[in-house]
Amino acid sequence: MATRRPTVEFLDDALTDSIIDEALELLSTIGVFIENAGARSLLADAGATRQSSAGRVLIPRAVVEQGLHSAPQEITLYDSSGSKSFVVGGNHVHFDPGSAGLRIHDHAGRVARPAVTEDLVRFHRLTQALAYLDFQSTGLISSDVPGQASDAYRLFQALQWCAKPIITGTFVVEGFAPMAEMLAIVRGGSRELAEKPLAIFDACPSPPLTWTNLTTQSVIDCARAGIPSEFVAMPLTGATAPVTLGGALVQHTAENLAGLVIAELARPGAQVIFGGSPASFDMRTGNPPMGAMETMMIDCGYAQVGKRLKLPTHAYMGLSDAKVLDAQAGLESGMGALLAALAGINVVSGPGMMDYETTQSLEKLVIDNEICGMALRMIDGITPREKPLALHLFQEMGAHPDFLTHPHTLQWLRQEHRFPRVLERGNYQQWEAGGKLSVGDRASLEVERILNTERVSVLSQDMRQELSTVMLSHLKTYGGVLLPAM
Repeated sequence: MATRRPTVEFLDDALTDSIIDEALELLSTIGVFIENAGARSLLADAGATRQSSAGRVLIPRAVVEQGLHSAPQEITLYDSSGSKSFVVGGNHVHFDPGSAGLRIHDHAGRVARPAVTEDLVRFHRLTQALAYLDFQSTGLISSDVPGQASDAYRLFQALQWCAKPIITGTFVVEGFAPMAEMLAIVRGGSRELAEKPLAIFDACPSPPLTWTNLTTQSVIDCARAGIPSEFVAMPLTGATAPVTLGGALVQHTAENLAGLVIAELARPGAQVIFGGSPASFDMRTGNPPMGAMETMMIDCGYAQVGKRLKLPTHAYMGLSDAKVLDAQAGLESGMGALLAALAGINVVSGPGMMDYETTQSLEKLVIDNEICGMALRMIDGITPREKPLALHLFQEMGAHPDFLTHPHTLQWLRQEHRFPRVLERGNYQQWEAGGKLSVGDRASLEVERILNTERVSVLSQDMRQELSTVMLSHLKTYGGVLLPAM
């Protein structure tokens, strides 16, 4: 007897192939804007045609197909020690907090405020402790350093306080070099970093069909350094993409494939992830709701396209547009995490995030960790633990079975069942005796329980000093004099 993994699919094979075919036709006949001169040169050498001085490039199907042929089907990431590995590909599902939040949510005051260094430290220490988040992210932007250095600074903090692989990215072209240097310090060298990747760099094409100089350079730099790139295409239905879900999927696919070609031309075999953060644009408010069901359907749809192309996949799911920890925050995050797991999306970014990917909440991160655990438990499926399944227990215990004290219960309890820390599982009287706390209140207590443990860096003192030297040098470029106190 085998375990059947539950799955969800929104596209049949014919529709999936139509999306891919239209995307290839779009690239070869309409083209994509490429701002980066180096990328245009790579494309021209490969046979692409430049259509205008503005930088629109036509990419032939054969060039895309060659890129798909050289791109790996799986990527293996490693933690900062290099000892724990994670396969990104197939139907492996890994959750990480959403990235680049501008604000931190204050649960007690029910307000969002700009994040500072201490918030970054708490965020990464908490992520380290949460069992169902395989990866961390540079999830907050610190307001107490110059903006041009904030990309490197958030990686600087992440490396010190969490050992998990990192989802990150650059805000300025000059940000890549110090970030790559810090990653190499932790791994023990640039060659070792390429052999055992520690980070994924997000690269976000601008809809419709534009790869900016910054984003394109990040892809090229990562390819040549052996660092995986994760494409985060962001079509907004009816605003910067066709209003139909199918039409948005065509544009999304074309934008991803253009990035893949650039990466593979920069270095054949470059590791890339087919991903995005699209949205079903809300014409009433002018906002991109990440918790909309149509948004999640686009995510699951393009994941099918990515799998059809035999590429690792990514999506922004398991997050909410809510502004406080309310029912909306739970239902949107829960539905997103569940659908992502069912779709077999490899890298799922979003836990902890609120308000259109702008805000991080430590309390929500704790709650979402338990949501992720439930989603992961579900895709584990129902496993036949023994044969027979139960008959032998009834034969052994007779007419009055006592399962509570039987060794069989102790043997399988924690393999079959998971027990959340902050979800309310007691009866009404137990809830009253515990102080009548909401899930947000219990999550707040859990945050403090975790963070009240001793603050210990995951790196040695010598390594931290090396990182500080690199970071301070980069900071001085933009007028910073000292690293903020922690």
